[in-house]
Amino acid sequence: MQADAASTSPPPAVRRDAAWQFARMARDYWNCERKWTVRGAVLSLFVLTAAQVGLVIWVSYWHRELFDALEDRSLSEFLRLILTFLLIFALTMGVTALHMHVKRWVQLDWRRWMTSLLLDEWLSHANHYRLQFSSGEHDNPDGRIAEDIRIATEAAVGLAHSLLYSILILGSFIDILLSVSGSANLPGTEYSVPGYMVLMAFVYAGVGTIFGLLLGRPLIRTTNRLQSVEASLRFGLARAREHSEAIALMHGEPLERRSADRLFKDVGRGWDRQTFAYLGIISFSTGYGTLLPVFPILIAAPQYIAGAMSLGLLMQAAQAFQRLTSALSWPIDNLGELARCRASIDRIVSLHEEMLELEAQDRQKVTGKEKIELQQSVHAELDIRHLQLASPSGQVLLDDFNLHVRHGERILITGDPAVTISLFKAVAGLWPWGSGVISLPAGHNMMFIPQRPFLPEGSLRAVLSYPHDASHYTAPCLHRALECAGIAWLAPRLDDHDDWGRALPLRAQQRLGIARLFLQQPGWVFIEEATDAFDAKDEIDTLELLHHELPSATLLNISLHNGLDHFYDRKLVLNRLRGGRVRPPQAAATDAKTGTAGTTAPATKLLPET
Repeated sequence: MQADAASTSPPPAVRRDAAWQFARMARDYWNCERKWTVRGAVLSLFVLTAAQVGLVIWVSYWHRELFDALEDRSLSEFLRLILTFLLIFALTMGVTALHMHVKRWVQLDWRRWMTSLLLDEWLSHANHYRLQFSSGEHDNPDGRIAEDIRIATEAAVGLAHSLLYSILILGSFIDILLSVSGSANLPGTEYSVPGYMVLMAFVYAGVGTIFGLLLGRPLIRTTNRLQSVEASLRFGLARAREHSEAIALMHGEPLERRSADRLFKDVGRGWDRQTFAYLGIISFSTGYGTLLPVFPILIAAPQYIAGAMSLGLLMQAAQAFQRLTSALSWPIDNLGELARCRASIDRIVSLHEEMLELEAQDRQKVTGKEKIELQQSVHAELDIRHLQLASPSGQVLLDDFNLHVRHGERILITGDPAVTISLFKAVAGLWPWGSGVISLPAGHNMMFIPQRPFLPEGSLRAVLSYPHDASHYTAPCLHRALECAGIAWLAPRLDDHDDWGRALPLRAQQRLGIARLFLQQPGWVFIEEATDAFDAKDEIDTLELLHHELPSATLLNISLHNGLDHFYDRKLVLNRLRGGRVRPPQAAATDAKTGTAGTTAPATKLLPET
């Protein structure tokens, strides 16, 4: 987690780039495979917004007629206006309800599309794993996908609707205000100002917007900061929940409590900063809004008193002034929502661009020392040529390593865990740091068994079948796999649902990982210390069953346990030299079955222990 890096607001240039990138993502949604449905919904939203504005204009003229009827004391006209209002009332409810339905559909559909896009990027090519080692602002990617996409899409559609509504109101009520307000003489002169109320509306809204923007400038920065520390708090609590057993066993609750307190203090500081940022804008907005209903009546009252306009015209002018000023005040009225939307957009785009960068690295054709190249061999062989492994910090772990594995071989790999595990991840395509070529065997599926298998929540049948669907294997096959792995006692619970990562001890979890081997019958198996929780007898029994159940499979096993050499054809011992570099491999190998040194082909070199 990189909470500190993400807690600072990006510079303005970066934020502008983020807004542009988000607009491009919105364009892709507009042109997606369901583009006509999307465009139809957006067009419907536009038409319904125009209908809302039309109803507001109708209400404006209705108010004018109402006050004129009251001024004339006309009962028949008053009754007619009541019937007209009932029609306006019914239409307003219908249009508003339909508009809300369409708007929420667009918000959800856009969120669904964008969530699918980022999930595809995050969960492809192991980007979710590689992202942990990438520099940049991409902390809490799960929160960005689940929460920031929701905020950005909902706020963007809502803001777009309110902006369109304000623009339509602006165009409509300028004309109304021009027609009803007339002109007014400047005090003490004979000069008249035509449409003076329109001019006053622009001045009123302009002054309000300028002050609002100046007072609300800190709001974007503080909102971005608050969302980052909120995400860090959620991540910290989720991490404690995921590791609750280890925390409880080590009595680490006080430390976790202090960590949670520290994270919440960051939230409190972020909240206080946002509160102070809100104080100025809220105080000004309250005074601005309180004066708004009164101000147009005050400036139009002289004309009414002089008999230049009726009571209905006065009220329509006041209402048109309020509508026009509210439309012009859209930036200040939506400053908080703009800040919230902008902060989420920054976080979404930052994650999106980081994953695009990872994909660009995959597509880039590079040579030399820049990356480890994975190829598909035309033969059923694993061939590693001139492999150099380095840590993410650049420290060399393994240099100029060559290995050729024929189909059906059994190889034991031991030595420095930093080297052996990075080799495991490099063959799996998860370790980009280094150089060289790894040619993967053709025509045979390769299965990697990590030290601690992933056990998703759900039925035991689904856990055992992972990553295939739960219905992929028959019950007899599942029972046989559990029996071979030594956990036949779990067979009656195949359809039970549980959090198996918590319900089972580590040894049973590792046995479930081995059971997947017996079930899926891969042609190539790469194991990373996946039996280290077994006792010696259980590990020997498991290896014997692997030989029996998968007789033709190729096995590469990383293990630090002794006494297992006779199960393998070869043994590789990989160790680092002091200073972070590995001694160049020598053309010598140890026959694992005899324990004697013998000369082998250069492709099966062994790194001697130091």
